[in-house]
Amino acid sequence: PVSRPPSDAGIIDRDPTRSSCRMIRFATERRRALRATIGVVLALAAGTASAQGYPTKPIKLLVPLAAGSTADIVSRFAGQELGKALGQPVVIENKPGAGGTIAMAELARSAPDGYTIAFASQGTLVFNQAIYAKPGYDSVRDFAPVSFVGGVSNVMIVPPSSTATKPLDIVAAAKAKPGELTFSSGGAGTSHHLSGVLFGQVTDTKLVHVPYKGAPQGVQAVMAGEVAMGFFNTPTVISQIKGNLVKPLGVTSLKRSPLLPDVPTLDEQGIKGYEVNTWFGFVAPAGTPADVVAKLNAELNRIFASQEAKDKLGPQGFDLAPPMTPATFGKLVVDDLAKWVPIVKAAGATAN
Repeated sequence: PVSRPPSDAGIIDRDPTRSSCRMIRFATERRRALRATIGVVLALAAGTASAQGYPTKPIKLLVPLAAGSTADIVSRFAGQELGKALGQPVVIENKPGAGGTIAMAELARSAPDGYTIAFASQGTLVFNQAIYAKPGYDSVRDFAPVSFVGGVSNVMIVPPSSTATKPLDIVAAAKAKPGELTFSSGGAGTSHHLSGVLFGQVTDTKLVHVPYKGAPQGVQAVMAGEVAMGFFNTPTVISQIKGNLVKPLGVTSLKRSPLLPDVPTLDEQGIKGYEVNTWFGFVAPAGTPADVVAKLNAELNRIFASQEAKDKLGPQGFDLAPPMTPATFGKLVVDDLAKWVPIVKAAGATAN
């Protein structure tokens, strides 16, 4: 018997049927490989071209707080300038309620194509993850950070008829009547809410949180004396303070606000270690093409670094930050989640 080599490599098979089958398989495999290569090239080309042709239609900018809020002020400025830069209108959609979870959950469900973005804050991206059992989104998994803008301090305010003249007066009243003093906010999970939570935690007092649909309604509640006090973004209440419609007791930052140079910080007035500075920026749905995110990041960084932004937003109390990459913004969110979630949970704060 004739022994066969262990492999048919290099052998001419004189069986025409087997030879034809191998040729067909070889040709098929080459076509598959070619199609795969073309697919990869087209995908890369599409990724490269996506930002070049973007945008071709209006962009929707979701705002998780009411008109007139800090989020609204910043978003309208950004939308106007971004629309000019990109050549397409940016449509503002205010969707307040539930501490901003309504708007952010909608963003999480939106198509990741760069045509829906949202204003996002420390409240919506960090605090809500601890306040709400089911916020409807995961801040790390569901969003692509786009651009970090900056921050703002809050100011503790009371009705003009209040006898309190300093934060320690509120502490004394709260200790005298535990669980009776109320404070308003623009919704559970906002910096207004967490400012009150931290105040109670630092001073060992029990306050009652009264959430409203938005910051303007919460401020109105203080003005009307419906609640004993509130902690609101300085830009939101500066006109009411100057109009003597509310009385400021202290700012929540460690440095005095340039807008309220005569109002001491809470830390200065004996509430040692108390500090709340809320930050904000813009995010897109997870999966948004990286080059589209990069284009939005570049434009928004340019807009908020401009002299126009400084002239318009600076006098209103906004502390604009230096340009930041999406990756750095994402790390800030992760780090803040690690810092604040334990604090909120230890305080027992919930959306109820």
